[in-house]
Amino acid sequence: MAKSKKIFTNTLRLLALAATVVAIVFMVTSHESAQVLNLTFTAKYSNTPAFKYLVIGEAIAGGYTVISILLSFKGLFWRLIVILDMVTTVLLTSSISAAVAIAQVGKKGNTHAGWLPICGQVPDFCDNVTIALIAGFAAAIIYSVLLLCSLYVVLSPIFVAIP
Repeated sequence: MAKSKKIFTNTLRLLALAATVVAIVFMVTSHESAQVLNLTFTAKYSNTPAFKYLVIGEAIAGGYTVISILLSFKGLFWRLIVILDMVTTVLLTSSISAAVAIAQVGKKGNTHAGWLPICGQVPDFCDNVTIALIAGFAAAIIYSVLLLCSLYVVLSPIFVAIP
């Protein structure tokens, strides 16, 4: 039974790694230029701190995923895995939340602040950002499931010992 749990968690970790890589690739490669009123502007992820935060958060989560797959899941390491899974889940959730907020402003604008939507002028940029956000959201969901699995593995001996 322990081997099937390890296979399940490693499969989830590989899926999370794939989602983080997709999010990073689509976000980093999202750039497009547009001309408005004879002025050329370029939309790219590095112009927005929230998009940079998403890329950094996804990269940290991806790196942690690789390390957690390569290291052994025996002994006290599971207690550390629970903590690191929680930190990774929170990091992914906060980075995707910040990026979604900025993407919403880019798509709809903000009439109160006088910000116009830009997705009409740079649709390829917005499409790449949307794909990156979907992949980042998938990674956050997978890590939430991984956190629950890690908690179950660490806490199951405690629940079995209680009469």
